[in-house]
Amino acid sequence: MTSAVPPAEFFQGVEQFNQQEFYACHDTLEALWMEALEPQKRFYQGILQIAVGCYHLGNLNWQGAVILLGEGIGRLRGYQPVYEGIDVAELLIQSVQLLQALQETGPEQVADFVKQLESLPANASGDISTNSVTRLPKISTLSGN
Repeated sequence: MTSAVPPAEFFQGVEQFNQQEFYACHDTLEALWMEALEPQKRFYQGILQIAVGCYHLGNLNWQGAVILLGEGIGRLRGYQPVYEGIDVAELLIQSVQLLQALQETGPEQVADFVKQLESLPANASGDISTNSVTRLPKISTLSGN
């Protein structure tokens, strides 16, 4: 599958996502999404929905976070493993882990869950074998530059 080189604004949105500036990421990517054609349109929408899910989580909106994470994950599944220089498979792994942890936590415990997320060091790596650390997803780029 060939795809056009994404515009610079897309990578600005990726940077905002990775800095956990989810509202700004939404604004940046929504402008691209509204103008895009398929298959980019669905791709942008999937990333947008994951960003908005993380934004809702930051506002302790458990239901909004769960719904939008789920919708974003569903939209991105067909773009694996890599699309437009983005490691979609890794983004999905991280997003699914977050969604599952949220579902296990439930809406009553969302404030404690978010406190735990915020208390993690920015560059800490979780021990996957114990599943003890859940974190917000990050978007990895696979550019050869």
